[in-house]
Amino acid sequence: MTEAPVLTIDGPSGAGKGTVSRLVARRLGWRFLDSGAIYRALAWAARRRGVDLNDADAVARVAGEMELEFICDDDVKVLVDGEDVTDRLQTEECGRIASKIAAYPQVRRALLDKQRAFRRPPGLVADGRDMGTVVFPDAPYKVFLTASAEERARRRYLQLKAQGLDVNLDQIIKDLEERDRRDREREESPLVPAKDAVVIDSSDLSIDEVVDRVLALLPETVKSSSGATASSGSGGEDQLRRN
Repeated sequence: MTEAPVLTIDGPSGAGKGTVSRLVARRLGWRFLDSGAIYRALAWAARRRGVDLNDADAVARVAGEMELEFICDDDVKVLVDGEDVTDRLQTEECGRIASKIAAYPQVRRALLDKQRAFRRPPGLVADGRDMGTVVFPDAPYKVFLTASAEERARRRYLQLKAQGLDVNLDQIIKDLEERDRRDREREESPLVPAKDAVVIDSSDLSIDEVVDRVLALLPETVKSSSGATASSGSGGEDQLRRN
């Protein structure tokens, strides 16, 4: 039996891959996997259980035990052990912890099967940092979405300000640069474009422009069989710049 097709969209934090991936999945009628949310969910679950975050084996055990579910409506809800934790995963602290534990080889291995289980018909759009290199290396369609560090930090700043949080742009830039360095230099699954990925810089593009560029990479036969819809006209620039 032929496996369901996969489109991977990898890239650093703030490049807009989450928003783009959700819209592409919606246009294609495919399933959606946000691997970043999985690591944030694990960060939340490990803290909730009082696990020592410096103990890689203990965190990996939590990864194997937690029950994870995505509910995709207009927005994506993340449930851990049946509890909706979506809003709790958006804090900067949760992001820092997620980046830290994502560097543990034991944790990445423990979550591998959970991520691959999302590959089901009619297809999957997988958003992350190593989707095209490690999790789905055989994916027929791969994108690496990036943007300048300054632009990514600005997007994150606006997103957090919109949530009513008191944030500092310089600190966000510093955190992003540190997270980028950690992601690039980790031994297990470093953040690099897959050799067969198409690189798209979203710095000066609207969300609709990025979505259209991604969809243009897929053969017409795939889009027609999926019933891909026309451009959503999502008013793109502002929405992209908040992700």
